[in-house]
Amino acid sequence: MIYICNQSLIEIMMDKNYITDGKYSYYEKGEGTPIVILHGLMGGLSNFDGVAQHFSEKGYKIVIPELPIYTQSLLKTNVKAFAKFVKDFITYKGFDRVILLGNSLGGHIALYHTKMYPEKVAGLVITGSSGLYESAMGDSYPKRGDYEYIKKKAQDVFYNPDVATKEIVDEVFAVVNDRIKVIKTITIAKSAIRHNMAKDLPKMHVKTCIIWGKNDNVTPPDVAEEFHKLMPNSSLYWIEKCGHAAMMEHPEEFNRLLESWLKKENL
Repeated sequence: MIYICNQSLIEIMMDKNYITDGKYSYYEKGEGTPIVILHGLMGGLSNFDGVAQHFSEKGYKIVIPELPIYTQSLLKTNVKAFAKFVKDFITYKGFDRVILLGNSLGGHIALYHTKMYPEKVAGLVITGSSGLYESAMGDSYPKRGDYEYIKKKAQDVFYNPDVATKEIVDEVFAVVNDRIKVIKTITIAKSAIRHNMAKDLPKMHVKTCIIWGKNDNVTPPDVAEEFHKLMPNSSLYWIEKCGHAAMMEHPEEFNRLLESWLKKENL
């Protein structure tokens, strides 16, 4: 469930599209049908730069809230509580129904939100999502200070290891060397296992787009096949030579597939 951020928070906060209002901080761009994007573990808003730029010019309002992954109490550090946070955020924004898009843990939160609040979701998009199969940092959490181990794990997220820049590795390294964040990461991983969606998915009839990297080592391709088999109203699309974060590694192809699906489903 590693999730990578490739832009510093300072850069994002200087962006005029970054908004802080009360307990919510989020990126917003464009006008039209809202697409609410959910980032994942160890991640940030900029992973969806390509998606935000493209669809904000195609008649959609792109909204990327910062999820309180490391800021809520341990009792609220779980998939269900994050799904409730998303519901409250959608209500706060005054949206009737939204398209939810999530990667990795963000996909799992989107799925659980859809299970709990189906009336709020017009369409669902998942890529490299947890919810059926969980693979975190390995069998045990890495020892602090093991930079080369973290570098290898970050590279394994992508088909092309060069995508894992030094900045990306440094950010992941900082997280795993923060004791509180380590505890919360482990708590989230256990929550993801508890909130397995296998029994829920056949009852979820929302229009669903599944975009998956053919070379995803974190949530392997058979996970996407299982999502597609279990979800009654789903479409599955593959991206070749692509790992766990398709929207980062192949943004143009990701956008092409998503745009085609949105038109097909009249969303």
